[in-house]
Amino acid sequence: MTKLTEEQMGEALSGLAGWEREGEAIVKTFQFEWFTPGMGFVTQVALLAERFDHHPDIDIRYKTVRILLTSHDSGGVTERDVNLAKEIEAIA
Repeated sequence: MTKLTEEQMGEALSGLAGWEREGEAIVKTFQFEWFTPGMGFVTQVALLAERFDHHPDIDIRYKTVRILLTSHDSGGVTERDVNLAKEIEAIA
């Protein structure tokens, strides 16, 4: 897939509440009431990642889950990352 242009990146982020650009990636931090719901969310994200064959970086810190998406083979954010972010939002 082709890396998004600056304009495409801006459009994509405008449709993804809470997602931000971080270098050549998009990231979002999710907060949960306690550890268990956060882990349940991570499990759902893992299942999505397998279905999409596209795997995010996931950082779990007790009640906080941070997800980073990038397409390493394309050198940055692609439509594939945006689509996975949308799917993650649907389960959040």
